[in-house]
Amino acid sequence: MDAFTAGLLQRIRAAESDLTRARETGDDFLAEVEQSELDDLHRLAAEHGVEVGAMRV
Repeated sequence: MDAFTAGLLQRIRAAESDLTRARETGDDFLAEVEQSELDDLHRLAAEHGVEVGAMRV
């Protein structure tokens, strides 16, 4: 796995964790921000052929 893929997957895991935390604490604004970040990361992954489907929240 190259550095780009590893970094992207790490960022996705972090965004998923942050999204879960925001939802659990009822922070709707932060949840929207994290969901947008996660959507962008998944788009970036798809554009570069990085498989992340099994990681989705």
